Amino acid sequence: MPANNDALVTTDWVAEHLDDPGVVIAEVDEDATAYTKSHIRGAVGFDWRADFQDPLRRSFVSAQDFAALMESRGIGNDTHVVVYGGSNNWFAAYAYWYFKVYGHDRVSLMDGGRKLWELQGRELTAEETKAEPRPGYTTGAADESIRAKRDQILADFVGAPEGVALVDVRSPAEFNGEIAAPEHLPQEAAQVKGHIPGAANVPWASAVNADTGEFLATDELRSLYEGKGVTPDKEVAAYCRIGERSAHTWFVLHEILGYDQVRNYDGSWTEYGSLVDVPVER
Repeated sequence: MPANNDALVTTDWVAEHLDDPGVVIAEVDEDATAYTKSHIRGAVGFDWRADFQDPLRRSFVSAQDFAALMESRGIGNDTHVVVYGGSNNWFAAYAYWYFKVYGHDRVSLMDGGRKLWELQGRELTAEETKAEPRPGYTTGAADESIRAKRDQILADFVGAPEGVALVDVRSPAEFNGEIAAPEHLPQEAAQVKGHIPGAANVPWASAVNADTGEFLATDELRSLYEGKGVTPDKEVAAYCRIGERSAHTWFVLHEILGYDQVRNYDGSWTEYGSLVDVPVER
């Protein structure tokens, strides 16, 4: 059972709530190709880069733009949003984190994502979802307690001093400096290869069932992270290449296991690995 009981819903739950006016199902991915071809009936679509990223700076959209985005998809502050996507919910977990940053508490992740929904032979449609715009969405200041930035990483996390854990959730090949980015993304790399000193390598995919995309049982997850020194008494920062895989791990640690102090370093290796004169290990 997740520490946050509302964080994770099953495919059965989603199927039962497709016609619930208080629920909006949202598919989130790096591109909208899969969504355009087919999606869960009634689901709205989000393109992670086009919708959630600032068009000029390397950052996510402002609070004002996030509010406008929600309004355009018919989402109000009281709407229960359920996100799902491909790649075992990589970008859906990132979107979940965005919702939490901007204070939208009624958000859940569909366990197993698009993979499990398809494996179960559930209903998909290519019919366009026409969301009725809903004005009046409001956001407060961003919750910086769940986000780590460059200066904080350099000051507090490099070397993983006492009371701190740093989790590199990339593949062992990326962690060891053999490659700079996943092989299908050769153009999106930092200037150098390697990892931040003191980081424990716990690949994000270790937390899910490779066949179904579902999260492992809570006791298995706890053993996985505690076995690498990532314990609930520590302040934890997770990173990957651009922050999406580490958002998935943030979800596991913060929402499923209930770790109090977990931050997602969304600058991740594309930022850190391009900084001048910072320590790097291989």
